[in-house]
Amino acid sequence: MCFIMLNMVQMALLFEGNTVGMLFFLKITNYIFTVVFLVECVLKFIAFGLSYFNNAWNKFDFFVVSASLLDVVLEFTDFSNASGILKVGPKIARVMRVLRVTRILRLAGKAESLQAILQTIMFSIPALANVFFLLILIYFMLSVLANFNFNNITEGEVIDPDYKNFKDFYSSFVLLFALSTGEDWNKVMFDCSRTKEWGCVEGINCGSWFSYPFFFILILVCSYIMLNLFILVIIQ
Repeated sequence: MCFIMLNMVQMALLFEGNTVGMLFFLKITNYIFTVVFLVECVLKFIAFGLSYFNNAWNKFDFFVVSASLLDVVLEFTDFSNASGILKVGPKIARVMRVLRVTRILRLAGKAESLQAILQTIMFSIPALANVFFLLILIYFMLSVLANFNFNNITEGEVIDPDYKNFKDFYSSFVLLFALSTGEDWNKVMFDCSRTKEWGCVEGINCGSWFSYPFFFILILVCSYIMLNLFILVIIQ
């Protein structure tokens, strides 16, 4: 388990702007971790034989090791003169590098407490699906209301005519979903509450008092009540 934790630290050290020396260090350590995981997989296969694949965690370990080996192979493959289907080689290489993150999940197979948490989540999935569809239904209703009441507002401190607005259902749904995370919801509320006294033109970019209860309900229901409902389902 400590070795897997070290691998997590190694993957977290990669960021844009790394020095050449750090990139070389990360490359070498990645080879070391790949070799260690490969040796572990081979020893288990020798010990258990074909029954090795009867265990779900062993199957996952085999997938992680295979993805790591393919990543190393693609790293040493030259696709500069490739043609046809081989042109997708660099894209596959990027996907394989992303799959390194799956090594973190090996922790769940080593710690019984993490396995218990994962099992709890698995048992909760059917009930969570019902809560999720209820949340989507609430977003749908609020998006229709926002489009009906605020579609004429195209400019403001946050609202703009291109991306953040309520001009159609799709734009309303996306913006309300972003606002439910707490991102500038109060500024959008004030943009939608402006009247003539605040400098809006008649019929254009004019909101109403309805924005205050609307956005309060949005944040209260989607950010607090539904979140607690998800937690309640898992606890139950």
